[in-house]
Amino acid sequence: MMHENLAIVVLAAGAGTRMKSKTPKVLHRIGGRPLVGHVLHTAEALGAQVIEVVVRHERDRVVETVSGFPGVTIVDQDELPGTGRAVQLAVDALPGDFDGDVLVLSGDVPLLDADALSALIAEHRAARAEATVLSATLDDATGYGRIVRGADGGVERIVEHRDASDEERAINEINAGVYVFRAAGLRETLPRLAADNAQSELYLTDVVRLLREAGRAVAASVAADARVALGVNDRAQLSEAARILNDRIVRRWQLEGVTIQDPATTWIDDTVTLAPDVTILPNTHLVGATIVAEGATIGPDTSLTDCEVGEDAVIRRSDATLAVFGPRSTVGPFAYVRAGTTLGEGGKIGTFVESKNSQIGDGSKVPHLSYVGDATIGKHVNLGASTITANYDDVNKHRTVIEDHVHTGTHNDLVAPVRLGAGAKTGAGAVIRKDVPAGALALSVAPQRNVAGWVETNRAGTAAADAAREARETEEAARGAEEEG
Repeated sequence: MMHENLAIVVLAAGAGTRMKSKTPKVLHRIGGRPLVGHVLHTAEALGAQVIEVVVRHERDRVVETVSGFPGVTIVDQDELPGTGRAVQLAVDALPGDFDGDVLVLSGDVPLLDADALSALIAEHRAARAEATVLSATLDDATGYGRIVRGADGGVERIVEHRDASDEERAINEINAGVYVFRAAGLRETLPRLAADNAQSELYLTDVVRLLREAGRAVAASVAADARVALGVNDRAQLSEAARILNDRIVRRWQLEGVTIQDPATTWIDDTVTLAPDVTILPNTHLVGATIVAEGATIGPDTSLTDCEVGEDAVIRRSDATLAVFGPRSTVGPFAYVRAGTTLGEGGKIGTFVESKNSQIGDGSKVPHLSYVGDATIGKHVNLGASTITANYDDVNKHRTVIEDHVHTGTHNDLVAPVRLGAGAKTGAGAVIRKDVPAGALALSVAPQRNVAGWVETNRAGTAAADAAREARETEEAARGAEEEG
């Protein structure tokens, strides 16, 4: 979608007060990106020669975010408010010999895609218009600027909702905040803007009126899908945009061969990659740079953030972040997999298991009720139920190394730093504080000592003491009867 002689200006200077947030409006996130990130991602796809982002409110935070996009030029808006002033400064920052088209986008309109914008640019150029406005028709246009058309059907002017008359507010064709201008016309018209409106701002929409007064052609291209034109001004509109974007993402993956059992409860970031024949079950969230390979099944009730899932793996009712799961591995239910965990091919992280910064080898199993932290586990290891790697000494973290084919007993504590050699075994209840040689059995068993009568003596008057007394008396009576017989 390379468009020659095109500059793109992204407006990201506003405070977004209706969001009622410490976070700048354009940095609120949907679908894995901030709002302005979606706009810039689309802008990149158009192949413009110049991409400028106009900033002011929380300038440094916005710049930190948008600077991650290659080729972006930052334009600082001064104390003069308004979209007209923002575009004045952006046009001034263009190369002096630039004579192409300027596409103006709003940083809070995240649903526009490259296809819709390419169609807008093509229509603008085909009509040889001085300016073309992207519009949409909404049943409820409250809060949006209205498109006022002249007798010839062209755009006469754009009036902001707060400045509109009752008659103008009845218009349901809205301004999407997206424009294509000829650069020469902008340079000629922008200096003539005046702040004679309710907000005392320089409105970019007034350029349309000035162009029309000068006899220039101004067109409006009505979006086929009005939803792409929806801006975000408050939290309700943010969630609406998030749902529309997610529906679009889910449908795209379904058409690519992914089974998504319940789209209504499945959320997938735009940055996620899925292979054909992946199955996504209800209440699943796939976030960030997550990659899922062919044949894997994710869910139900699962959240994966920045994870890599191998072929035919199964992850259910679990939460994982920055983890790698090998082919044919299984996770869950109710596993908590933290950053740095790698599970090998055919491996298992089972029920109520937490892992962190650990490498678990091919075919190894941590089936249930265990904590594995800062550990290196070899191949075909089996950790018994309730095995804990005690990795923290209150000052430093230490590593546990478990070599191939080790089996641990139930309820083991492995006090790091410690190494269990290949093929070693441990007994139930063992506390392992020293290295275990390959093939050895490690036990930490003390002789059991029973203190007779302790409960009756030390817990007199309790139900336990009464039960113990009754049992003792019954045993003594049985013994007496046996002796008499």
